[in-house]
Amino acid sequence: MNSSKTRAKTAPVAANGRRTIKVDYLARVEGEGSLQVKIRNNEVVDCKLGIFEPPRFFEAFLRGRSYTEPPDITARICGICPVAYQMSSVHAIESAFGATVPEPIRELRRLLYCGEWIESHALHIYMLHAPDFLGYEDAIRMAADHAEAVQRGLKLKKTGNDLVALLGGREIHPISVRVGGFYRVPTKKELQPIAEKLKWARDAALETVRWTASLPFPDFEQDYEFVALHHPDEYALNEGKLISNKGLDIRVQDYDRYFIEEHVAHSNALHSRIAGRGAYFVGPLARFNLNFDQLSPLAREAAREVDFLPQCRNPFKSIIARAVETLYACDEALRIIENYEMPEQPFVEVHPRSGMGYGCTEAPRGILVHRYRFDEHGQILDAKIVPPTAQNQRVMEADLCAVVTEHLGLDEEKLTWLCEQTIRNYDPCISCATHFLRLEVERLD
Repeated sequence: MNSSKTRAKTAPVAANGRRTIKVDYLARVEGEGSLQVKIRNNEVVDCKLGIFEPPRFFEAFLRGRSYTEPPDITARICGICPVAYQMSSVHAIESAFGATVPEPIRELRRLLYCGEWIESHALHIYMLHAPDFLGYEDAIRMAADHAEAVQRGLKLKKTGNDLVALLGGREIHPISVRVGGFYRVPTKKELQPIAEKLKWARDAALETVRWTASLPFPDFEQDYEFVALHHPDEYALNEGKLISNKGLDIRVQDYDRYFIEEHVAHSNALHSRIAGRGAYFVGPLARFNLNFDQLSPLAREAAREVDFLPQCRNPFKSIIARAVETLYACDEALRIIENYEMPEQPFVEVHPRSGMGYGCTEAPRGILVHRYRFDEHGQILDAKIVPPTAQNQRVMEADLCAVVTEHLGLDEEKLTWLCEQTIRNYDPCISCATHFLRLEVERLD
């Protein structure tokens, strides 16, 4: 294994057969988290993904603000997937006010989302996850032996960034998105240069599918409940129903009836579960398994070429699902640009009213739910944001326990490495997961 020292602390095996694997700072993820695994007499007795990054209180920041503000405020939750936060927020607000946007604006929203998927997936595949499979501590060391692959990944990411900048006004925290549409929309002519870049990116994404499928994967499968948005006519990005492979089929507005959030002592993020069932799995592998038929023909063909088919239950192969989705995003972006007709106006007028609105879109890491309650003037009375990483935390810990149980015979360095890789399968965005607020006030007279 070509690796430098890890940050892990592994206690020696005690006389009573106890071992502890502890990673104080999990590397190659967004944000700060830790891992801890306790083993007693060759049995895993505890696994924790600790999220200790401080809560950021975004829901509290939103209370009392105008309905016009969430797209700009929530984009700041994450520098990697700000578009997801903007799209979930505008859909929730428009739902509350009964507003609909014309098809050209709807298509531009999909195009903007494609840019985010391309840059985020490329970043994770090449910079954060592939080093695990090839035995490198990081992408810089990997580049010494795999320069072509790393350069391809960086150029792919740059294409996604360029697309976000064109539509959103800048690469990070876009400023063009607003309730009802955009502050400004591009002309057909302005989209042509990015179309040429996307043609190269599509070829690079196809090569990425083949490259990721060639990586060495642990033999590991679990019985997951996959959850994703589903749309009958397209690979769901912004709209659809919430479905699972175990019978869930609900409107986004019914989210709170079926999904429960709970606080756990070791994490500054709420854990999510399906009522009466437990942990569930969101993200690229869930989307691929549930929505394979909605992928573009090229993306489906590429998946079949490398024998990556629906009902895959190996989370380590999520890197292939990300590659397939990158190819789809390039294909979809080119389709939208080719058929683009500039809307008469960049946005539609939205008229506030009292009520509740839900929005759910597919962030690169999985479903992102926003819920807002408004007064008659459009002022926010209550806000709830449920990010993908918080939803995946239970299943990540379950994977960690199962992986360690199956590989207790590994030496400490290799077992620690495998634990970290198990968590990076989910591309956890830890900062996104730490913005809940629970406030209890006890007044004593």
